[in-house]
Amino acid sequence: MSFARPIRVLIVDDSAMIRKVLHMGLSEDSRFDVVGTAARASIAEEMIKSLKPDVITLDIEMPKMNGIDFLLSRSEDQKIPTVIISSHTPHEASLTIKALEAGAVDVIEKPAGGTAQNLKSIMIDIRNRIAQAANVKGTPALAPRQSVAQSGTIRSLSAKRTEAAMSTGVIERDWLFAIGASTGGVQALATVLPMFPREAPGIVIVQHMPGGFTKSFADRLDSICQMSVKEAEHGDEIRAGQVLLAPGGDLHMVVRKTQSTFRVHLIEGDPVCFSRPSVDVLFESVAREVGPKVTAALLTGMGKDGAQGMRKIREGQGRTFAQDEASCTVFGMPRAAHEVNASEKLITLNDIPAAMMDSIGRMPRKNDTVSQKISSLLRQKI
Repeated sequence: MSFARPIRVLIVDDSAMIRKVLHMGLSEDSRFDVVGTAARASIAEEMIKSLKPDVITLDIEMPKMNGIDFLLSRSEDQKIPTVIISSHTPHEASLTIKALEAGAVDVIEKPAGGTAQNLKSIMIDIRNRIAQAANVKGTPALAPRQSVAQSGTIRSLSAKRTEAAMSTGVIERDWLFAIGASTGGVQALATVLPMFPREAPGIVIVQHMPGGFTKSFADRLDSICQMSVKEAEHGDEIRAGQVLLAPGGDLHMVVRKTQSTFRVHLIEGDPVCFSRPSVDVLFESVAREVGPKVTAALLTGMGKDGAQGMRKIREGQGRTFAQDEASCTVFGMPRAAHEVNASEKLITLNDIPAAMMDSIGRMPRKNDTVSQKISSLLRQKI
């Protein structure tokens, strides 16, 4: 969606100071029209009916009705792209993750005190991300979770192949899964990760998220997954049965081979595709260090981060999948991967775990590899 008029924004926050800072900061940009501010969710509900905003900024902790209950109270035809404006205290970070699961499309750290220059820089980021959020079509809440046995998404064949390979130590012990996601990724990851069996290969993930929130997200995932999930630390070993989530903030996460194992390293570097950590940086390191014994998936998200890194994984004979448009909150990142022939196929979100599990130990078909190389050569000549 593109706007021929200013984006209509409704600010919902019980702090008069935050409402003022956001109102002033957004009003300086001609892309926005702040149509109203509300100190309570109950007030916002009435304002939505008359003001018809394109996007909402939402505080989490407010009197009477908090931000999560506000999101859950919206019917499907009333859902409006919503950006959470939150502090990164442990308590608020945990609530923010629940709000993202309930359908919010992004989270932004609340503007804090500091110099005028710092606030100006913060507002540039806030404005850009609110503009991106306004273009999201639909904000579905997380679907009810099912166990692997209930959903049937991980087929018994996958589980049997996992158990057999783990017992011989031939395949899974040095196979690796890599996943990238952005807008809508909290809901997507909370849907697919519980579907992986406990013995699945180690998974490394970059989910675009501000610093201070990924620890709460990892803890939340750990509570619902068969695999163990933790926020990655420098030097963590990648091992079967464990998911390592890149910490949000100022560092990239890469994979490094050390003797007979793989570990994650957190490194400094400029943002890539406006992101840090970047999916491209992770995927490129996986292609370089792991080679063909890897399966990568690119999930919902805005922009192009991950497309070039995924192409390098595929060129190195790794397996690659991207989420299809119908099941994406935002089809940007998967579309970018598809357009550069980085993904073998587009598949629905619920089928991604099964596709990744069934890919273990299976190299791409020869005709797929040849077609991919020809497409790559044609792109270089154009």
